[in-house]
Amino acid sequence: MADYFDHENSEDDLMHLEDEGEELQRPAPPVDKSRPQQLPEPLYRIQVEHSHETHYAWSEAEPGAEPDTGHLPERSQVVALTRYGRDLCLLLGVVRNPGYIDPSELIRIERAATAEDLERRASHEEREEHAFSVCQDKIMTHGLPMKLISAHFLLEEPKVLFFFTADSRVDFRELVKDLVSIFKMRIELRQIGVRDEARVTGGCGICGRILCCHGLTDKLVPVSIKMAKDQNLSLNSMKISGPCGRLLCCLAYEYGFYRENRRKMPNEGTRFNYDGAVFRVVEVNVPAERLRLSGDDGRSLELTADKFAFVDGRWTIKP
Repeated sequence: MADYFDHENSEDDLMHLEDEGEELQRPAPPVDKSRPQQLPEPLYRIQVEHSHETHYAWSEAEPGAEPDTGHLPERSQVVALTRYGRDLCLLLGVVRNPGYIDPSELIRIERAATAEDLERRASHEEREEHAFSVCQDKIMTHGLPMKLISAHFLLEEPKVLFFFTADSRVDFRELVKDLVSIFKMRIELRQIGVRDEARVTGGCGICGRILCCHGLTDKLVPVSIKMAKDQNLSLNSMKISGPCGRLLCCLAYEYGFYRENRRKMPNEGTRFNYDGAVFRVVEVNVPAERLRLSGDDGRSLELTADKFAFVDGRWTIKP
């Protein structure tokens, strides 16, 4: 977790909060020869219930579709072939304007979940509590430097997944042998990052809403200090980092807007000769597209972004 202070931190102090790309070594998705080469219609968005990962998906047949639309109903439960195996997912809805999507990333919805599937999932929840407790005890017995996050039984496969975090690689071969002897099925231990941990466990952000990674975010994109600086946010680790100790996911939401709009206006500290005095930019309000300038004669100006032009390699104020 990050160390929190009441004052602003330097960039060097905050570098440990940045993401360095994908923390989790993702398993390769199962080979699906029926995957479409073009985007199908309708296109759905689904959420894997145990990990809260979201994916684009399609369904060849529409059993259980609503008669008026022909689509599977929103917030219904479906069975899909996820990266971990065939499992229960929540159908979030139909995607109307998907933008660019790689067809190779699509997941196939096999069917709507039946009452039998839901009963099996309910029974698995009880088994998962027991499996978590057993694995936790075995980790303590072996003295392994790892934190167990969750245990999950797949819907139609004799396999149990254990997700854990650790500061480095862990030799858990003896642990796996113990677990196999107890559960008599295939065991998979997967090391995840702290952001993936927050996605699985959920929680409340400093905004008072559910964590983005748990309820909203499609992918955990890298977030940097530059995103906070370009949005004129306070470099206070308490205000710009989440419960996971990393920079807030939402810093990336408006970064593209700020980056593009900042190109249309000078940065803080830029100086101009204007109306017989030297003025310096002291504040840039990107959303309002307004800048405040302070002159060496004591005057203060507030101008809109369209009053500035970049000519011959320097910014000037239009007459």
